[in-house]
Amino acid sequence: MATQARPSAQTSRAPHPEGLGPRDGLPGGLTSQGRLGLNVLIGMRWFLVGGELALVLAAEASRGVRLPLLACLTVIAIGAGYNLFLVMTRPARAPARDDELAAQLGFNIVQLSAVLFLTGGVINPFTLLLITPVTLAAATLRGRYALALGSLAAAAVVALTLWWLPVDWRFAPTPVIPPAYRWLIAAATLGGIVVTAGYAWRAAAEATRMELALNVTQTVLAREQRLSALGGLAAAAAHELGTPLATISVVAKELANEAPEGPLRDDAELLVSQAERCREILKRLTQAPDTDDVVHSRMTLLQFVNEVIEPHIHTEVRVEALVAGPPGARPPEIRRMPEVLHAMTSFVENAVDFARSEVLVRVRFDDETVSVEVRDDGPGFSSDILARLGQPYVTSRPGGESSRSGHVGMGLGFFIAKTLLERTGAAVDFNNARGGGASISARWLREAVEAEPAPGGFELGAFEQNAAP
Repeated sequence: MATQARPSAQTSRAPHPEGLGPRDGLPGGLTSQGRLGLNVLIGMRWFLVGGELALVLAAEASRGVRLPLLACLTVIAIGAGYNLFLVMTRPARAPARDDELAAQLGFNIVQLSAVLFLTGGVINPFTLLLITPVTLAAATLRGRYALALGSLAAAAVVALTLWWLPVDWRFAPTPVIPPAYRWLIAAATLGGIVVTAGYAWRAAAEATRMELALNVTQTVLAREQRLSALGGLAAAAAHELGTPLATISVVAKELANEAPEGPLRDDAELLVSQAERCREILKRLTQAPDTDDVVHSRMTLLQFVNEVIEPHIHTEVRVEALVAGPPGARPPEIRRMPEVLHAMTSFVENAVDFARSEVLVRVRFDDETVSVEVRDDGPGFSSDILARLGQPYVTSRPGGESSRSGHVGMGLGFFIAKTLLERTGAAVDFNNARGGGASISARWLREAVEAEPAPGGFELGAFEQNAAP
């Protein structure tokens, strides 16, 4: 069984809110990767100075080494005193600017470096702690602050390699550390700073992009749901207002017929004309694409595919749709899902943008599944992009500058559409068709999308088939 969709002449449904198409970039730009609370830095500094104090006192109590105890305790006290000053003068949860947070992390680097200078320099195993502030900066602050703190930490490592106070071993001769070994330790520490901070920056950037993309997805879904709700409200209003308007019209006509010539008759005739105007407005509302269903919350597959291709039928590309199933089988009625309509319309828009001459939207159904495939005859997806398509900020097609929209984009629209479909239980697949061009398909279990039986046994499909020429 196959049914050809009949495109409507109306194209009022906008496929993408706020102009976000399948290949649009990041709206508004990505500026900051997140904020690190001042309370977090204060708590970390307490942990740092507490650990420094415990290690210095443990080393002194062991009597294995002799450290400049007074100098070490002074540096540790400076860190603790500054932390106490922050606690007393500023609320821990007060918002802080990036430069203030960078200054706090820079203080941690300087204070820790001073303790390391007093306890052997770069050969002190706790030199690795210099990686922590730079990693936090890379994960939470703007790039220039992370770079500045990384440079400060690198300078501290080099300085600790060149200058340090030797550790006095009480019961053994002080070991002689070759300079080359010190520089190897410095190189390893610098490598750890670069690699760890780089990983942190990349992970934070991806997390921020994903969060923003999900927020945009939620916005799209909320908008589509509002539009659907407005469509249902319009249909309900048209139904409810029809009877009182008819009564008003009848009474106004009687008044106009019985009233003598003069202002009273003119007012009655004006009332009649305005009531007719209201009836025409309500009639147009009931004929809108989103509300012409007998039961607004359900639709046939033919209605679904018509709404999907509707915004694109007047383009230079031929857009066709087909509903197919087992011979003699009746197509199921599905629930009206705004997220599915938006996602599939987005895929059709992308196909139209890159197709040479034709786009085919094919809906298949059987006893267990319902699937929708959008295929175009364009260049298809490049092999390096295909495996990552559906992630945010991935360019969707090669040669986007030659597409009809003239832009390449970063795949946010694809991510939104894929996320919306998967929320409804669909399995989404992107691939290149054997005959050329791109193919995007979504497949549901029939029970996930099929509408409940209509009240009174009414079937939209039967009405549609009887009405078809």
